[in-house]
Amino acid sequence: MGKLYERIDGRLRKFIEEQPVFFTATAPLAGDGHVNLSPKGRAGTLVVIDEQTLAYLDFGGSGAETIAHVRENGRITLMWCAFSGPPNIVRIHGEGEAVFRDDPRWGELIGLFGDADGPSARAVILVHARRIADVCGYAVPFMEYQGERTLHAEYFGRKTDEEFGEYCEKKVAVSVDGLPALPVPLPPRTVCMCCVPPLSPAH
Repeated sequence: MGKLYERIDGRLRKFIEEQPVFFTATAPLAGDGHVNLSPKGRAGTLVVIDEQTLAYLDFGGSGAETIAHVRENGRITLMWCAFSGPPNIVRIHGEGEAVFRDDPRWGELIGLFGDADGPSARAVILVHARRIADVCGYAVPFMEYQGERTLHAEYFGRKTDEEFGEYCEKKVAVSVDGLPALPVPLPPRTVCMCCVPPLSPAH
């Protein structure tokens, strides 16, 4: 039986942080728009900030549907599945917010990810939980985690930040439905931490 939770408590947080992959789903308001569902990996690129808030790194290398959708309407769902151990599926329905490189919060948020940060980070997606639930996951198969793929980091590690900005301008300024996605030109990565105010308790 499924259960609703008021907060991301210790057990839920532990489960979320142990999963090597999660899924994110968003959609535009238009009835004929494309629903987007994406797998997210790379260890350390998702953090639980507090009992109601999560954040994950949004990298280049694919479209920008999630960014476009949360900019338009904020709706987002995150899902984690247990592919080993006891069966479990956790979903967090929430309000998403894309924080870009020129946002005053960028410096502190990007610091939450430590070594997981990479040269192709273009946004941090904040998720403010509105509904937190789990279900049994009895039909999810066992699968073995073998390790992280390094191709993404290696590919973008060969690009300068200027080259990455040019890549973004060509690829992800709009969604497949024509919604504004990643604001371009992409601001540079350089951030003066002395000018970055601390995050408020709401974040």
